[in-house]
Amino acid sequence: MNLEEGMTMQDNQERDEKLENITGVTCIYVPVNDVYASIQWYQKILGYLPANDDQVEPGMTTAVLNVPDQAGNLPSSGLRQVVPALFLRQSDEAGGRLRFSWSLDQGRPHAIACFISPRIEELLERFKKNGVPIISERVTSGPNITFADPDGNLWEVWRP
Repeated sequence: MNLEEGMTMQDNQERDEKLENITGVTCIYVPVNDVYASIQWYQKILGYLPANDDQVEPGMTTAVLNVPDQAGNLPSSGLRQVVPALFLRQSDEAGGRLRFSWSLDQGRPHAIACFISPRIEELLERFKKNGVPIISERVTSGPNITFADPDGNLWEVWRP
C-alpha cells in the first residue's frame, strides 16, 4: 500500500490545513576529490563563496558554499533561501557522481540539479574562457547549458 492509498479524506484535509512540511532545499552534497581546489573553481566559475567566513586551506575535507546577493552578502539563516548551499565533501571514491542517465536523452549522462541565471550568456562565455566542459546547449523553453565541474559532476544552468 502506498502513502496515498493509506490516507483517508480526513487525513488529506488535516494535511492541507497544517503548515508547509517542505519549504525548500537547503543544500546539495557534492562529492569532490579536492575540496580546496573545488572551492576555488565554484567561486571563479559560479560565484559561490565559503559560508560563515570559513577558513579555506589545502587539505580541508568539507566546505559549505553559498551564492552572495548583488551586494556580495551571503544569505542569512532562515527557512527559505533562493539557491541551495553546496556542501563540498571529499569523497572516498575518485571523481564525481552527481549524474544519471535517462532514456529520453538516449542514455546520455544527465545533470542532477539546475541553477537559474538571468545572465546565462555571460556564464557561457565564462565557461568557455575557463575551459569548463560544456555537455550541451539548448534553446528550448529558455537557454539551458549542461556543464561539468572538475570532478565530473553534471550541472545545468537555465534562464527562464
